[in-house]
Amino acid sequence: MSTTIWHNPKCGTSNKVLGMLRAKGIEPTVVEYLKTPPSGTEIKAALKEMGLKPRDLLRRKGTPYDELKMDNPKLSDAEIVAAMVAHPLLIERPVVRTRKGTRICRPAERLDEIL
Repeated sequence: MSTTIWHNPKCGTSNKVLGMLRAKGIEPTVVEYLKTPPSGTEIKAALKEMGLKPRDLLRRKGTPYDELKMDNPKLSDAEIVAAMVAHPLLIERPVVRTRKGTRICRPAERLDEIL
């Protein structure tokens, strides 16, 4: 598996993590997930690799989180993943996948855990 980053070029943390990867000599596959959203299967795979539940990957700030009532505790994991597929802005960023693991690199220093 090559290194992949789910990246938003308008996000300071995402840009910082991408810069950290490149500073270490790693040229990752950059997936601008707002332009090319991951599928439900890809989101579930990343969640499994991180040992997280879909709710753990939700981003609230600057997203339709409140309008979509994503804080509703009755939402199923499948409904949350479907919302992330339909509204990729709901996905917390950046997500980095390497041979050593997958992490939401927020804060950016979490990248060190998988390099």
